[in-house]
Amino acid sequence: MAWRSGCRVANLEFNQFHPTCLFHPDARNFLLTEALRGEGAYLKRPDGTRFMPDFDEREELAPRDVVARAIDFEMKRLGADCMYLDISHKPEEFIIKHFPTIHMRLQDLGIDMTKEPIPIVPAAHYTCGGVMVDKAGRTDLDQLYAIGEVSYTGLHGANRMASNSLLECVVYAWSAAKDIMEKFDSATHPDTLPAWDESQVSCSDEEVIIQHNWHELRLFMWDYMGIVRTDKRLERALRRIQLLQQETHEYYSHFKVSNNLLELRNLLQVAELMVRCAMQRKESRGLHYTLDYPEMLENSGPTILEPQSLEP
Repeated sequence: MAWRSGCRVANLEFNQFHPTCLFHPDARNFLLTEALRGEGAYLKRPDGTRFMPDFDEREELAPRDVVARAIDFEMKRLGADCMYLDISHKPEEFIIKHFPTIHMRLQDLGIDMTKEPIPIVPAAHYTCGGVMVDKAGRTDLDQLYAIGEVSYTGLHGANRMASNSLLECVVYAWSAAKDIMEKFDSATHPDTLPAWDESQVSCSDEEVIIQHNWHELRLFMWDYMGIVRTDKRLERALRRIQLLQQETHEYYSHFKVSNNLLELRNLLQVAELMVRCAMQRKESRGLHYTLDYPEMLENSGPTILEPQSLEP
């Protein structure tokens, strides 16, 4: 919405992947804290062998992006659905004392972390880039503020340290509120927008198109804009996004809008911006890793997109 209103965005290629999301059909969004690895948990292949020593001298204590790439590499190399996080070599009392909530949740799902490894996969987690703001949370659009994961503050750079996002929300919320209060009495009020006109559209009997396109977008963004990228994969992603955008625009123009349609339209727009940011960065840095440019440039700045720059 901010982009369509004329705001700049930056660094949307830096998507953080949490390395250890529980792989279970009944708990698809359950993240297993990195404190498990901090307390001695090992990452293992399905045959029980460790693999992090093959990737980094820091082993399981390597940064998130390194660990996520290693897990992704091993899954693809072996054709495996998941890897495993194992802390069962620690005493049972130690595990329950340090991770009571995780222990109880896993028990409910039939997994005893004190006796067996936990199936895990990487999962898209945090977007370091976003709408460009100043120190008060102001965007390029007068009276529009952006705070939190939607914004690009410059605080995270090409990666994000754990829990920094919470501090960012508190500090920027305070700064934005202070700025708004100082300007509130003199703020202008824009004209009321016209009511939405549905007189020229009809109800669709093909809602399945939205679900299909949504599912397709998820799949190719994971495959082409995921943990490891190449120029060819990014080009494929952009072509498919543009095709889905054409279909969605046609649907949007002829049928009554729904929450799912609006969400799909927004997802496609953000996906396009992410891919275009990734295509502009000719290096590997932090959360952006490409096989075509594996080295880090000596001097590098943020990837900034301006709305007019993408107009044909």
